[in-house]
Parts: sequence; C-alpha cells; structure tokens
Amino acid sequence: MSKNLFVSCIQTDLIWENKELNLLNFEKKIQQLPKETQLVILPEMFTTGFSMKPEHLSESMNEKSVKWLKIQSQKSGKIIIGSIIVKELGKNYNRLLVAFPNGSIQKYDKRHLFRMGNENAHYSKGDDKLIFTSDEWRICPLICYDLRFPVWSRNKNDYDLLIYIANWPKSRSYAWKSLLVARAIENQAYVIGVNRIGSDGQGNEFSGDSMIIDPYGQIITQAEPFKEQFLNAELSLDELNNFRTKFPVNFDVDEFKIVN
Repeated sequence: MSKNLFVSCIQTDLIWENKELNLLNFEKKIQQLPKETQLVILPEMFTTGFSMKPEHLSESMNEKSVKWLKIQSQKSGKIIIGSIIVKELGKNYNRLLVAFPNGSIQKYDKRHLFRMGNENAHYSKGDDKLIFTSDEWRICPLICYDLRFPVWSRNKNDYDLLIYIANWPKSRSYAWKSLLVARAIENQAYVIGVNRIGSDGQGNEFSGDSMIIDPYGQIITQAEPFKEQFLNAELSLDELNNFRTKFPVNFDVDEFKIVN
C-alpha cells in the first residue's frame, strides 16, 4: 500500500439553498479531478450554503444528498468528504459525511456551533470526534468554527491529517489562515482547510483561502482568493513520521480530558 496520499480540494461558490444546482456543480467538478486523487474535500454545507433553515432543508440519511455522495464516491473510486444538513431523531445536525468507494459512509456532527450566526439555535452539537483510515493514513475531519478550539483539535497521537471544511467569511480570513497554520505546527500533522467563495443569502462574502499545510506549518499550496479552483497535493506519510521521530513533541504533551 502507498504511504503517499493524493488529495484534491474543491474551492467554489455555493448557490444559496439550491441543492439541485450545487450537486450538479460538484458532480461536474469531481469528474474533472486528476485520476490519481484518492481523497476529495468539499466545503461545509456544500448543498445549501450555511443556512439557518433546517426545517426546510434537512434530509434523513436515506435521502438524496447522502445517496449522491455514495454514488459519486463509487463512480469516481475516491473518498469524498463534505457536510450537509441532516435530521435524525427529531434533531438537526451540521453533519460531515465521509463516503467510501465500497458504499460505506461515516459521520461527524459539528461540535462547536457558531452562536454569532445562531447556528446553536437551529442545530444540535455532536459529542464525538471521527478518525477514519485510508490505507495507513489516519484522518480527522472537523468543521469550520471547530478550528478556533485547539483542545478539540488536539492530536493524541491518533491522526496524521487534520481537515477543516468551512463557510468562513472574508472578514475573518486572517484568523482562518493563521489558525490553520497553528494547528499544523502544534499537532505535527498535515492540515487542510477547504472554504467556499462568493456570497450567501445572509450578505456574507467568502474569499476561500483554501490551503494545504505540512507538519512544519509551511503552506504546500494555497488557492487564490475569490477564485474557483482545485487544490491538489501529494502528502508523504514517511516524511511526517520522520519529522515526528526526529522532533518528538508528543512525549511532552499535557494530559487532558474533554467533558461533554
């Protein structure tokens, strides 16, 4: 099995609360990705934009958007990550889904809900982190506002790649870029941030600033602001492990326990 992981990020505009057009847009884009891509990363709430109308937009795990993710993963032979609005047991979630080519799917419900945008009034928070594997890689995907909480993101020697998918506004882009680099350095891990561009139905503007960062905190590749584009990179697990062996910060980390 290869110790390298080829990733592709899709930075694009989202059509406000229009699932049909957003799914069509992403289907076309997935078809354009390099053949060697193993992992595809879409933005937060990629079918709707960051909407506070789950009563109109939520779906069950048996409805169209989840089925679409499974089909796209199976057709392309790639793992696909993105979040959608899901209703389960009477509660709405900003749910990140990981679709695998074998038809299976894993989930993570956003832990930190953005109260300044009233997300906490419309959605329920998740309690559990997700770490999934691809060959020898251990991957931890999180969502947007989670980025501001380093304890939740903390590496307990259990992941190699940390992913944030987002609808992060242009007005706070400096924080987005700075915190992504910080998370890579403090966790000795690759970090990927995938953000949308354009504007939403609430008047927010998004510059994107998607990026892929190495464990040293150096930017491997970064999207141009406001530009629709793909970010592609090949990540090396050997390089990561060599760095961790030569500079074993993990031996000195503080123990902690998260209380829900």
